[in-house]
Amino acid sequence: MRLNQMASQGGSTVDGADLVVRDQVLGGLGDLARQLRERVARDGDHARAATAGAATELTADGVDMGSALYAVHDAWITKLSTLMDACAHISNHLDYSRSAHAKDEQKIVTDFSVSRVWDAIK
Repeated sequence: MRLNQMASQGGSTVDGADLVVRDQVLGGLGDLARQLRERVARDGDHARAATAGAATELTADGVDMGSALYAVHDAWITKLSTLMDACAHISNHLDYSRSAHAKDEQKIVTDFSVSRVWDAIK
């Protein structure tokens, strides 16, 4: 057991631990969530203008399907925005978790030096 330095992997591991934090894994997951958000924003929006245009033309021509297409358009935009927000939230939370864990590790290392442990034992 070492109390005077952090683990070289940047995360703590304990045999039989229920939770192991690995910085590289959290970082990779955060990057994936960020990339997914960017892709959803790009690919999920490409039919928006055409759908709105079709809805406008159908409505102008007196076709009832125009208003239904507007409803689908609006629902899609809402769901797309919700999905993008969720991806951003996941990415931000993983970044925060990485940062908080690194700060906790550093605090443990500084607060529990070998000399302080020996002083507590004595």
